[in-house]
Amino acid sequence: MLTQARIAVLVSGSGTNLQALLDAQQAGSLPSGQLCLVISDRPGVYALDRARQHHVEALAFDRASLGAAQTEAQMLAALAARGIDLVVLAGFLMILSPGFIRRYAGRIVNVHPSLLPAFGGKGYYGLRVHQAALARGVKVSGATVHLVTEEPDGGPILLQKAVRVYPKDTPETLQRRVMRQAEWLLLPRAVEELCRAIVKEDAHDQSIVPRG
Repeated sequence: MLTQARIAVLVSGSGTNLQALLDAQQAGSLPSGQLCLVISDRPGVYALDRARQHHVEALAFDRASLGAAQTEAQMLAALAARGIDLVVLAGFLMILSPGFIRRYAGRIVNVHPSLLPAFGGKGYYGLRVHQAALARGVKVSGATVHLVTEEPDGGPILLQKAVRVYPKDTPETLQRRVMRQAEWLLLPRAVEELCRAIVKEDAHDQSIVPRG
């Protein structure tokens, strides 16, 4: 019987949201899950160092040389070999194919730096989201954790948290505030809730397996 869901985190950069998950696990705030694998589509990013410093297996597949299809194939093989139950996108900039998403339907979660559906979808990532929010003149921004579907940033919303926007904000200052006040709090909470549901689902499935 499953006692902890096995988690893989997909990254493309420095891994600040990965660090929030690593810190949550160290603090005992992820009792229903275990961080087992970190995968980057770019070799040499600092997120891989963060993983190794916390004794989490880290792999890198160079999308620039492999191409998207081969990178996905290798990622899927790595996930399957390690029995991964939940995939977390944490600053992962590669668009996953419909086939990948269907393979882990309902088991891929993403954190986005806005209050979706505002400033979401194709082309909205990283500082671009905060640039767009400031250009629109919004007074409140925030972050959203949602399940991943074939529609970019269009999956069911799990958690949201609002963050105030100040008149003198730049995209960089707003990004830092959204990360600290929303993303780093919401993502570990959502991951724990999903892991708890996965463990409960497994227990239910085990209970109805015919015996004898």
